[in-house]
Amino acid sequence: MTRSLLCMTLLAGLTGCASTGVLTSADPKAGCASLAGTTVAAERIGLPSGVARVTSATWVPGSKLAVAERGPTPSATITPATPDHCRLLGSIAPLDPAAPPIQFQLNLPERWNGRSVQYGGGGFNGTLISGLALLPAARFDEPAPLARGYATVGTDSGHQTHPGQPPQAFALNDEALVNFAHASYKKVRDVAVALMQSAYGRGPSRLYFVGSSEGGREGLTMAQRYPDAFDGIFSRVPVIHWTGLQHAGLRDGLATMGEGWIRPPQVKLVHDAVLAACDGLDGLADGIVGDPVACKTRFNVDALRCSGTPSDACLSAAQVQSVKTLHAPLRFDVDLAHGVRDYPGRGPSGEGLTSYGPTGGWSTWWLGSVPPSLPPQPSNSIAWYYGAGAIQYFYARDPAYDLLKYKPADHEKRIREVSALMDATNPDLRAFRARGGKLIVLENMADYAQSPYAGIAYHQSVVQAMGQASVDGFFHLYTAPNVDHVGTGGPANVDMLGALTDWVERGQVPAKLQLVEQSAKPPFTVSRSRPLCRWPLVPRYLGSGNVNAASSFECRP
Repeated sequence: MTRSLLCMTLLAGLTGCASTGVLTSADPKAGCASLAGTTVAAERIGLPSGVARVTSATWVPGSKLAVAERGPTPSATITPATPDHCRLLGSIAPLDPAAPPIQFQLNLPERWNGRSVQYGGGGFNGTLISGLALLPAARFDEPAPLARGYATVGTDSGHQTHPGQPPQAFALNDEALVNFAHASYKKVRDVAVALMQSAYGRGPSRLYFVGSSEGGREGLTMAQRYPDAFDGIFSRVPVIHWTGLQHAGLRDGLATMGEGWIRPPQVKLVHDAVLAACDGLDGLADGIVGDPVACKTRFNVDALRCSGTPSDACLSAAQVQSVKTLHAPLRFDVDLAHGVRDYPGRGPSGEGLTSYGPTGGWSTWWLGSVPPSLPPQPSNSIAWYYGAGAIQYFYARDPAYDLLKYKPADHEKRIREVSALMDATNPDLRAFRARGGKLIVLENMADYAQSPYAGIAYHQSVVQAMGQASVDGFFHLYTAPNVDHVGTGGPANVDMLGALTDWVERGQVPAKLQLVEQSAKPPFTVSRSRPLCRWPLVPRYLGSGNVNAASSFECRP
């Protein structure tokens, strides 16, 4: 059989292929270089798409672990060690000439284990995910997927954010919005599979998707929309109810305008009051609120109301109302996607966490360094900056829209459209379960970037739709008490990729998982650990033993 005919037989629509994998040849460096210019025809991509093209193929020698002094999160300071690998950069052309392309990066290790990991993005994306970083919630002292032999892939989700441009601006283009919502991750998955077939002479035996925050939403979206695309999905702190979160960001920002804004000393006041009321609920006073659900009935913000002259030692009436607004659910007057109407409130616990920096907890996610402004500025809270921008670009579709005049009832049709695109709330996972897929969700219970109770509500909706026994066989929900969105505040790290792989490939149900709290500097010393409990269980101290060891705790109702 001729080389050309073999290529067509094995990889219809893929050009630049070889009769054997180019990375399995005697000269993998040259094989890597030969992948430059490779195209994947639109017919090889499972959604309407333009052609995909590899714009560069570079052989990258292995590197050692490196640690920076500072970063936005502890894990972001760590550049994991990498093996010798072939780095492919490429793009997928849009159908709409006005839409931006989908950028992707695929890393192909010389010693491949036959598996792939696709990384999710964050925020509004717009930045190419390299697929080289530690995975969400990963232990700092364990190798990243590429070093374990996984091929890894990431994307910018189909748009590029430019300096001085609001991160939501891309949503004015319909194709860019659909790519951000779901299509880009499936397209990149299909292109990556085709390129792995060319590189190794075979496709991956197992495909995994791992994401956090927006990337967590992407993972759930893959299970719901494309159940045959991935064998295992790990979704950490996912933005499940996207429409609810953006509207809650607007609501909560408006509540803290003017007299409702809470100053840093008052944030500490609330943080300390929550600990005083709830720290011991898990049997141990250690600065960790182990049972935040029970804390909801124990903490009373009205007890902090000023009785005399306002000061940093109390909260004004407007500030008390701001806290109550944050804790309260947001209710819509219309059904959103899959009949959802409520976005759950947030807290208590973790109000004063520092999120690896001088600010964090409420100060980073809800309050910002200055009160909410018009137009929204990056110095405002992330919730206001993101939510207000989403209202303008996704729902009102007017960058100059007056946020003070926004009423959901005036935009009901558009809200339904965006909800259908963005909200990962479909409880029908029967197709994903039937193909043998496994799903793990981890919610950090001191998260103010999104409500962890949205993940709990989603899990409950799946149980209602499919039955508890069925769900237990493929979908596990775990909660990390007192941990914030980026993984600080308590033990937060666990090898979830290993647990997911064992579940998918060996049928080993995750059991006795442990969260650890580590230094972000070598040798990544573990300071304390806790059992990682499946919802609705929470960790309880046994009453004796090392208070920093998981063995001194058990998961109880």
